[in-house]
Amino acid sequence: MQRLTELALASSPAGVFTRAEVAAWVRGSADAEAALVKRALAAGEVIRICRGLYCLGARYRDRPIDSLAIAQRIMGPSYVSLEAALAFHGWLPEAVETVTSVCDARSRQFQTPIGSFRFDRVPQRKLFADVSRVPRGDRQAAFIATPLKALADYVSVRRADWRGVEPLIESLRLPPECVAEIQPEQCSSLAANYRSQRVRRFLAGLGREVAGCRSR
Repeated sequence: MQRLTELALASSPAGVFTRAEVAAWVRGSADAEAALVKRALAAGEVIRICRGLYCLGARYRDRPIDSLAIAQRIMGPSYVSLEAALAFHGWLPEAVETVTSVCDARSRQFQTPIGSFRFDRVPQRKLFADVSRVPRGDRQAAFIATPLKALADYVSVRRADWRGVEPLIESLRLPPECVAEIQPEQCSSLAANYRSQRVRRFLAGLGREVAGCRSR
């Protein structure tokens, strides 16, 4: 077993670590640190996720890498949203292959050994409005949008010209009982956070329709 693998097993419960953490563990020269990483990569004991971010190989982990928790470490600040957040909340019946997050930088996509990650820019007043920090075990956490915010981000990123509840059920095939959980006041509060008129129209229309359904 490579020395870096031993250090990661002892210091990183989730099996994910950065180059900066390696430097702190080794406390040697940059050349020694680079050689340690190179040997562990060549032996297949460590996998490079993206620049500066690594994980232990599968045989040194007792569970898969948590893709929701790792997303912000690939590119941050960001939070999990769109289909990935809807699936997490149980609002999307289909499996999600790409973890899509929202950021305030330019949009990027990463194809990594542990999965596909996409980061889309959505102009907002407060990036983390209506976002929760969700513990994921092994001292990890994921920043995940509420279902309503995930829908608003979807409208922004996909440029969906939606009005009301019907597109949510027909286009995304969201369960009606989940859509029924949306509160009109949440729509108006969240709309104020977005700069996109498209998103604000969507949330305003959704809020009106939900309120009308509840008044009947």
